[in-house]
Amino acid sequence: MTIKIDKRIVDYGIPEGKAAQEAGQQGAESVSGDRVMADVIHMHEKLKRPPKLAGSTYKVNKTPGSEHAMYVTINDIVLNPGTEHELRRPFEIFINSKNMDHFQWIVALTRIMSAVFRKGGDVTFLVEELRSVFDPRGGYFKKGGRYMPSLVAELGDIIECHLKEIGLLEDCEMDANQQQHIDEARAKFEQTHGNLTADDSEYPEGATLCAKCHNKAVVKLDGCMTCLNCGESNCG
Repeated sequence: MTIKIDKRIVDYGIPEGKAAQEAGQQGAESVSGDRVMADVIHMHEKLKRPPKLAGSTYKVNKTPGSEHAMYVTINDIVLNPGTEHELRRPFEIFINSKNMDHFQWIVALTRIMSAVFRKGGDVTFLVEELRSVFDPRGGYFKKGGRYMPSLVAELGDIIECHLKEIGLLEDCEMDANQQQHIDEARAKFEQTHGNLTADDSEYPEGATLCAKCHNKAVVKLDGCMTCLNCGESNCG
């Protein structure tokens, strides 16, 4: 423990009895606190890989740009296990597929993302960076009507899902009023047009793409284009 002395020392004394005991306890608590903080392991690039890591594997179904499915595996490291400082953080990512056309960029991308994971700090920025990649040949719709501008953007979705699962990202749920508004809008549409849900989507057939949530869920209600997924409307 270091104490800065701003004034000139003109006298000194040695504490005795209870005062000495209290001073000793304060010093011991300070050293103990410093030791506890020093023992907490944080994510950094020099952290060695344990022999065994827990992880999850996600399947990316066939897309217009790939005839074969892809399997994305994200492995996590557990820091400070069994303590109040226990954290689960992504450590490495692998992508496997029968399609060898994308082999070079897949290897490069996974190595860069793994390096970012091991560097530590805030890695959630990867989600938006990957989502902002657009395929010049055009995107595609996933089952359920969600639009993906590229295969790389779908990898961003997978990473977001994983980060939410391990607690690095919060799942932004709608408030009760917004959810009630969406439910009422959907009920009103079905009352007027009937249940026209497509086989591969939970939204009506003929719904258009929402610019906000990228789901094919926009229908016309009372003259206003309204999204049945997020509630976005051109009428406010």
